[in-house]
Amino acid sequence: MADKYEMAREVARKMSSPEHAAGMQREPDRTRFAPEFGRLAFENAYAQLWTRPGLSLRERSLITVAMLIALGNENELKAHFASARRNGLTLEEVEEIIYHATAYTGFPLASGARAVAAELFSEEASKRGQS
Repeated sequence: MADKYEMAREVARKMSSPEHAAGMQREPDRTRFAPEFGRLAFENAYAQLWTRPGLSLRERSLITVAMLIALGNENELKAHFASARRNGLTLEEVEEIIYHATAYTGFPLASGARAVAAELFSEEASKRGQS
């Protein structure tokens, strides 16, 4: 079991911001509301799912982003768009996921995802537009 947790720590470090990865792995702060939340996220998502064989981190990011768009979960999209880029998705691929979502989740949800991505990737997108 320790090996699985070490793999999960490595995956979290690779695909998350340093602050996000550290937050999931530190001891719960008992002065905060729902102090076990980070640990549960780490154990459920990273130790149980992101470390499974069968799909690459890149493929898992594609699926996760699509599901979060469908759910309209803009808060989680912020973290997972950034993780998707760390896992190898290009800006063009992120755009295509959003375009594709218009047909299957509807324009309002895809538009919300586009706004999140535009804010997150504004500097990167503007550099691309200058090239």
